Amino acid sequence: MTRRLSVAERLASTEKDALLDDIAKHSEWDRFLVEQAVLHFGERYITFSCNQIREVLPDLGNGFLGAAINSLRTAGIIAHTGQYVPSTSEATHGHPIAVWTLTGKGRVIAAKRRAARTQQRRAA
Repeated sequence: MTRRLSVAERLASTEKDALLDDIAKHSEWDRFLVEQAVLHFGERYITFSCNQIREVLPDLGNGFLGAAINSLRTAGIIAHTGQYVPSTSEATHGHPIAVWTLTGKGRVIAAKRRAARTQQRRAA
């Protein structure tokens, strides 16, 4: 016998589905911006958090940055350091957010992109 969901549970599920749909609608350009920011901070600093990334990005909408970061983690480009810092986003009320570092795979990707940019500049 399956348990019936309460009204609150149904509403929460509907909200979650709407948020996931909104995140999925973001363009490839938004994902590229987040990836570039992560690679930038990862090359320049040993560790970084979404606080730093959020400062250089336009507003991407609710939940998108976290989803993009999770995608980069799943792809093995970044890794969680086990550390947390308070969020600087007003919407999060200072809850703890993860501190990240580039993995070896992430460093290789960043180096290749940097080399490609340098080559494009020389060709221009």
